[in-house]
Amino acid sequence: MSQTPPPTAAEAELASDWQKVRRFLKAHPGLVRDDDRLLSDLGLKLNPANVVEFGPAALARMTAAKTRETSVRKQLEAMAQANFAAQAQAHAAVVDLLEARNHSDLARRIDEAAKLRFGLVCGVIGLEGPDRVPAGWHGLVNGAVDMFLGAEAQSLMGQLVMAPLLFGAQAEQIRSVALIRTAMWSPARQGVLAFGSADETGFTADMGAELVAFLARVVERTAERWPTL
Repeated sequence: MSQTPPPTAAEAELASDWQKVRRFLKAHPGLVRDDDRLLSDLGLKLNPANVVEFGPAALARMTAAKTRETSVRKQLEAMAQANFAAQAQAHAAVVDLLEARNHSDLARRIDEAAKLRFGLVCGVIGLEGPDRVPAGWHGLVNGAVDMFLGAEAQSLMGQLVMAPLLFGAQAEQIRSVALIRTAMWSPARQGVLAFGSADETGFTADMGAELVAFLARVVERTAERWPTL
């Protein structure tokens, strides 16, 4: 076990001097209280009760603490407002989706909601399988959804290296994505509901995927109104 090295001669002398200063100040407290210049240099002030208290230093700490508190509160308020706005837009988008007349119209409404309601580059519905896909949907090879998300995952928030496979030419504008696994009809055909953002922080791994998943479930139920091709 390492031992603390003994103090140097200079350190020992400084500690001895400090003890002498402390004893002196305790014996003559008025010398500090009555020396306005010394109090100012030390960042102290005398309150009306004749007790030395912290002045500028304490005020600076209190101001900094208040600033941090205000900043955190504003961040929380902004986050709450953003979440509320996103929920309101998601609910409005659901109403639009439920009014779709066919598969093609459903895809159009998804893309329109992405652009107009959420300020994104696009929204697409991808569908796996060798069979044809509805007009406006993106055809994917079997296994593509597992490549995007991973074999067990249901969602992805963040970066997607294989974005061109899903977003086509629009992938050049996309810096982050939100993907939700879908399964439609019986037997089920695997697919994905995808949104692309031009902002690298538009979708990040620490974000919840609940609202996007909610939209995906609406897309599934709406698409199943009409038979698969």
